[in-house]
Amino acid sequence: MEQQINGARFCLKEAFDFSFLGRYGEVFSIFDRQDSGCICFGVQKDGERRFVKFAGAPTVNYRGKREDAVRALKKAAQVYEDLRHETLVQFLFGEEIGGGFAAVFEWTDAECMGKQYSSRYKFFQMPAEEKMQIFRDIVLFHKFAAEQGYVAVDFYDGSILYDFSRKKTVLCDVDAYSKGPFVNTMGRMWGSSRFMAPEEFTLGAPIDEVTNVYLMGATAFALFGGEASSRNPADWEAAKPLYETAQKAVSERREERYPSIGEFWAVWERNSQ
Repeated sequence: MEQQINGARFCLKEAFDFSFLGRYGEVFSIFDRQDSGCICFGVQKDGERRFVKFAGAPTVNYRGKREDAVRALKKAAQVYEDLRHETLVQFLFGEEIGGGFAAVFEWTDAECMGKQYSSRYKFFQMPAEEKMQIFRDIVLFHKFAAEQGYVAVDFYDGSILYDFSRKKTVLCDVDAYSKGPFVNTMGRMWGSSRFMAPEEFTLGAPIDEVTNVYLMGATAFALFGGEASSRNPADWEAAKPLYETAQKAVSERREERYPSIGEFWAVWERNSQ
């Protein structure tokens, strides 16, 4: 069914009371089509904008139980707390409210690289040095996450934002990151297949920093492999030694990859000279 807040229309499976949002400010934007069990709002109060992610409402595209969505968002709030970093969207606080749980972040005007957004094409028109800076920010954040004992799960180009006016990278959607290493108990794990290592499809396989080395290589191809994110050397838009660095990172065999994100980055920097 359809509801409205301040003239903005959105859909739910059934009516839900969002009056609690007044605590955060006036709603100016609504994102209601996620499949995570969350619905998100842009709110403004006293001239400040924030982003509110709420679990507990009957969202249209979620097939699970509401209590599971709430539990997942509470867990995610701890991940954002543990991984506070200048490149990660800034987490402010989380709280139980409205019969569910809300995670509140600073608002960003950064635009998304994900395939579902028209802003994606702006990334392929960027100067090479700006794309290099974005990649640097992504790798150094994941190096930091590994140092905190975390393994990235479900990171893809939809997690990459860029504020073109401020020339600032903003990463988001790290909800599924987990303490590692751990064992794949799912078979096919969450994520975009373009960014997933072979072990993320293999029941019983180890998931660890070597898995995330593959992710860094796949991200390099997403940024420098042309609009198709090709791994064909003819489509590579950076120096040849960097192609070889990325290609080693996405080796199918774990033992052929770099053993850590730090080592991958050291080789990338050396080949950038």
